Amino acid sequence: MLIHIRILSPKAVIIQTHTLEDHSSHWYFMNYLDRSNLTAAYVSGMKVELAFHGNQFNVINTVFTVGYVVGQVPSNLALRYIRPRFFFPSMMVVWAGLTMCTAAARHPRDIMAIRFFQGIAESSTFVGTHYILGSWYTERELGKRSGIFTSSGLAGTMFGGFLQTAIHSGLNGRGGLSGWKWLFIIDGLITLPIAIYGFLLFPDTPRLTKAPYLNAEERTLAISRIPQEKERLPLNLKFLLKVLRSWQWWGFVGLWTIGGETESFSSNSLISLWLQAKGGFTVSQLNDYATGVPAVGIVSTLFWATLTDFLGGRRYLVGYYITVLGIVTSIMILVAGSNNAVSFAAYYLAGSVYACQATFFAWTNDAMRHEDETFRAVVLASMNMMNNAVNAWWSIIFYSANYAPYFIRGMWAMIGTCIALGIWTTGLLWITSREEKKRVFEGDEAGNTQVKNSERETLDGDLEKV
Repeated sequence: MLIHIRILSPKAVIIQTHTLEDHSSHWYFMNYLDRSNLTAAYVSGMKVELAFHGNQFNVINTVFTVGYVVGQVPSNLALRYIRPRFFFPSMMVVWAGLTMCTAAARHPRDIMAIRFFQGIAESSTFVGTHYILGSWYTERELGKRSGIFTSSGLAGTMFGGFLQTAIHSGLNGRGGLSGWKWLFIIDGLITLPIAIYGFLLFPDTPRLTKAPYLNAEERTLAISRIPQEKERLPLNLKFLLKVLRSWQWWGFVGLWTIGGETESFSSNSLISLWLQAKGGFTVSQLNDYATGVPAVGIVSTLFWATLTDFLGGRRYLVGYYITVLGIVTSIMILVAGSNNAVSFAAYYLAGSVYACQATFFAWTNDAMRHEDETFRAVVLASMNMMNNAVNAWWSIIFYSANYAPYFIRGMWAMIGTCIALGIWTTGLLWITSREEKKRVFEGDEAGNTQVKNSERETLDGDLEKV
């Protein structure tokens, strides 16, 4: 069965929508596989063959980020008008085609153009899926599901290194194509079946779903687990002002703008650039050694996502964990010098900061559970949009490939970022706690008013009888 329903009590029901989890994990796996394999290709012959120089590799990542930023909010708003079952797989088909086109590139500028449009297509996946997950799962379930989803992206990064090693060994030179070109072709081809699967079986949201594997009772049950739908706000100036004046937009967008930069060691593939700059490593070693970073990220993500669910949604704990961890790993790399063992340990340990992806977006969904869905969708999209807007220039200034192997400027930037994250997490925790107490109090007051009105109507009826 695709849906397993286990009733814990009349008010506690867990719905495990395996098709939702499976497909969202598969498409994010492919999203990160396609994205991360640019680095694998770069260190496996593409750099030499296309005559890269200076910071062109970083510029390509920046161009991708610009496209990714441009597509964030429009992609999430598109879910208001287009069923997710059609929108997400369509975007997969587009980015699969663009991935295969990368194999035909003859100059770094060709890849820049391709990656811009690929960024727009891939912008639908991350925040769009967090929006869908927030529509299906409760506070005590959401962290784990968000963790599974984001871990699948890390698995794609890890698998990309092994895939490139296998392709370079078995297909390099086959058909007159270099191994890195075969990597992009194969990536694109294996993405297409997952898109077809999505067209057929993705369940949309509880109120929209027409999934054939859900009966009417199960759909009703899914809807009953989420807050009552509010009237949709029109997309006008009043809505824009509501968003920009809200503490949710400023608080959570600020959280991820800062928090996302704590992933810079991993997202900029510093370990691969460090290994290549140090020299003395084979192509297989350059690809395989880097896979340890996402492996640590997967373990950390699942651990913290599950733990914060168990603790009733205390997502802020991850903010404090990353604050300490980021400072420690930066200092380790600064003092390591030529000590490869210390640098390896620091880069692998830094992979655990990926835990903030699942928990910070789950925190946002938790805090906005009772808000208008379009409002929630815009805040989620804005979080990733602003983080990537900063990352577009942040990576060039602090983590450019020509700063390898030590990235001294980047290490100090990481220390400052982590301190800022700790301060921001504390402020946001105070605001969310205050607002939740206010919501509960207002709910109690509304309930008491209803009881008093009911009692008054009963008394009036009794008086009329007398």
